[in-house]
Amino acid sequence: MYKIVRFFLFKFDPEKVHYFTANLLNNILKVPGMKWLWRKTYSIEDVRLEKKLFGLTFKSPVGLAAGFDKNATMIDDLSHCGFGFIEIGTVTPKAQEGNPKPRLFRLQEDQAIINRMGFNNKGVDYIVENLKRKKTKIIVGGNIGKNTNSTDSEYIDDYKTNFSKLHPYVDYFVVNVSCPNVGSMATLQDKDFQIELLEELKAINENQSIQRPILLKIAPDLNKVQLDEVIEIVLTTKIDGIIASNTSTSRENLISSKDSLEKIGMGGVSGQPVKDRSTEVIRYLAEKSNKAFPIIGVGGIHSAEDALEKIDAGADLVQIFTGFIYEGPGLIKKINKALLARK
Repeated sequence: MYKIVRFFLFKFDPEKVHYFTANLLNNILKVPGMKWLWRKTYSIEDVRLEKKLFGLTFKSPVGLAAGFDKNATMIDDLSHCGFGFIEIGTVTPKAQEGNPKPRLFRLQEDQAIINRMGFNNKGVDYIVENLKRKKTKIIVGGNIGKNTNSTDSEYIDDYKTNFSKLHPYVDYFVVNVSCPNVGSMATLQDKDFQIELLEELKAINENQSIQRPILLKIAPDLNKVQLDEVIEIVLTTKIDGIIASNTSTSRENLISSKDSLEKIGMGGVSGQPVKDRSTEVIRYLAEKSNKAFPIIGVGGIHSAEDALEKIDAGADLVQIFTGFIYEGPGLIKKINKALLARK
């Protein structure tokens, strides 16, 4: 059924379709009985799926990656789809429009997406108000970044502002320093900068009555030397884990024509083309660190087998994004059923 719906949705602009489907889901779930029916169709309630990590209990190891619900407007609706957790953002201190449109592109032959959204969101204060109004108790992560126009000297303050304001309303934090669409990547990728940033956030965290887990989101394009630095950063700062991985700037192994890719231009690739590389990064981090920290695996999960591959490589939890768009909410149930089959 979803593939029939997708056939028509994919005829239209991806960004417009995203907001259309969000509104459609919201309206469907307002119909009496539809929330129950939606959960019955797409959710599995089974304690064997629970995963305890970071001092939190995830009802399922399958989550929604950041970027889908940037402004925390869809949490209640998405909670009926079977997710164990939902990550919002990326959140910036000030509202920003992001990069010029068009900025979201489907590569259907590759089962992929290219985006250069540029952290478009309505700002941390708006998002906090939405979080205050949410009704579900599903675990929510806050993915935080900097404003595009911030100078180097303002980067850390941007992250600290987000962290302080979101702290009472999210269950864990993801420090996003790996998005290829916001400029100034050299500073964000610098090891000393990341250590300084994470130490600053930890200092804020330790002054709160409840400490929130802090994770670092990394790119799939890092080489082994850079991945060794990631391990060093985690062990030095004693943050809680890694999300591997973000979108890729690589255009290798794409089926889509060179002409079509040139027309699209810059942006991060997500979906099936990054599946293997993301899994390699997870495996390397897990093995090289002797599984010294938890890893959330994301990148190219379009089937239950893809998710199990990430878990076998060393991921403790998994997230989907592009696979959710291509495969629909039934994907979450398929992954959870496959996990239960292993119990």
